[in-house]
Amino acid sequence: MRIASVVTVLGRWVMVLVALSFVLGYLLGWAELVAIGWAGLVLTLAASLYLLGRNTYRVELGMTADRVVVGERVPGRVTVENAAQHRVPGVRVEVPVGAGVAEFLTPSLARGAGTSEEFVVPTARRGVIPIGPVHLVRGDPLGLFRRERTWDERRELFVHPRTIGVPSLSTGLIRDLEGRPTRDLTSSDIAFHALREYLPGDERRNIHWKSTAKAGTYMVRQFEQSRRSHLVVALTLRETAYATDDEFELAVSATGSLAGRAIRDARTVSVVVSDPSRAGAGRGIRTLSTLTRARMLDDLSRLERSPAGMPLADVGRLAGESAGGISVAFLICGSTTTPAELREASRTFPAGVDVVAVICDPEAVPSVRRVAELTVLRIGYLEDLQKSLARSAAA
Repeated sequence: MRIASVVTVLGRWVMVLVALSFVLGYLLGWAELVAIGWAGLVLTLAASLYLLGRNTYRVELGMTADRVVVGERVPGRVTVENAAQHRVPGVRVEVPVGAGVAEFLTPSLARGAGTSEEFVVPTARRGVIPIGPVHLVRGDPLGLFRRERTWDERRELFVHPRTIGVPSLSTGLIRDLEGRPTRDLTSSDIAFHALREYLPGDERRNIHWKSTAKAGTYMVRQFEQSRRSHLVVALTLRETAYATDDEFELAVSATGSLAGRAIRDARTVSVVVSDPSRAGAGRGIRTLSTLTRARMLDDLSRLERSPAGMPLADVGRLAGESAGGISVAFLICGSTTTPAELREASRTFPAGVDVVAVICDPEAVPSVRRVAELTVLRIGYLEDLQKSLARSAAA
């Protein structure tokens, strides 16, 4: 083991002081400096004895949960066992937890004995908190030497945004087993609309014989075209789209609430965010995982605002191009987004798509208004989203 790897900064200064004390003491004939040098040398040698022996320990890092909601406190546990054939001295255990470190001392352990210590991970903010690896540190009480061994085990704690239950995202459309009927008419589907006269090219199996007998001419069934419901939730990460961090956190929570409800309803849903790392590649959006609600919330936990984030209109345009058959689109933004930007973003979606803009403005009075084909919801608290959606559906 190289000496430099175990000597601390304090230890280096003490060694320099000892060397200078000996040199100056003997050259100048100062007995006091010589005494300081010998005292420092004895102290250094005594401190080095704490490094003797092998780190024969077994270490296990455990967490009670890998996913929590922001604000919850999560306990973790570190177990240290003596794997040697003899008693081992106590060591200091250090567990990196995000930007902090959890520290505690273990007692001297007999052969086969072990000890466990708990620590609490605070989750005041949404994100992903890295935990570990565990460091076992042996050193002297004065801090001159430090011998460290690191275990490779690491854990990640996903701190999910707070979400709430929202009404079913039908937005007034009729739901059935095969899809959602639209106002477009077709000659072949399952949602019956009306009868009309037979035209060349119509399928004979659609002829309604009873009506044909009454009218004296061939009458065929006409249907409303059904379309599989595809919900898109587009969230802009542009830093200037939000006045404060609280606005952005409210927007992330609204995104998770809307997408989580769609996943529970077994609807096809796409959660799209701007991707600053791909902004120069001509395709600056990223689609989050919607395989399960937990996976979707995991991806939301990693999101951060960025100066390179795309404007909401560009996010909507790329979302409309990448996802086909969209029936409903939610545009999530902050209070600094102007009505002109919202109208521009709504026009990027194909005709027939219901576009709903959700403006997140903490502590604002909730409101619902209609601007042409665009529905604008302004929410001040997450609970306002539930009430505003209910009012929008009733209207």
